[in-house]
Amino acid sequence: MPDEEPGGTTGDSGGAPAPRPIDPGVDIGHVHLKVADLDRSLDFYRGVLGFELMQRYGTEAAFVSAGGYHHHIGLNTWQSRGGPPPAPGTTGLFHVAIRYPTRAALADALRRLVEARVPLEGASDHGVSEALYLADPDGNGIELYWDRPREQWPQPQEGEKVHMYTRPLDVEALLAEAVKE
Repeated sequence: MPDEEPGGTTGDSGGAPAPRPIDPGVDIGHVHLKVADLDRSLDFYRGVLGFELMQRYGTEAAFVSAGGYHHHIGLNTWQSRGGPPPAPGTTGLFHVAIRYPTRAALADALRRLVEARVPLEGASDHGVSEALYLADPDGNGIELYWDRPREQWPQPQEGEKVHMYTRPLDVEALLAEAVKE
């Protein structure tokens, strides 16, 4: 189903002309998450997922990164210290997607989750990617995934730019690819 454009028309419906596409070099640089307990969140993002602490502002905020970037994830308690997770059926963030460079790196992330006894909420093969779904300690949705090389993506159907699907991911086969330390 095509995305609806401003004015209620879709790019495929013959309505208003489609807006000019965004520059292809644009990407998502970082995300800030409201958390109830900064130390608990750091235990998860650093201790389980392996992000590096770049900077901390006392008990109010911390910035974590992969590979020395200034920050990929900001964690803050500015409006949420001690607060509950968002209630089901409300608007807000569905999940943050963290892309791993290889299937082996995603397998290592799965190994970390298993060792920390963090439960998965799902695991899917989307054709273009493989993904693990879970929640952080504050109930924020997290997707850990890797993209297959474009030449391995399923061929799009007529009228599609990309063909994706959702099938069960063989988690045991993925875990078998985890690098042994």
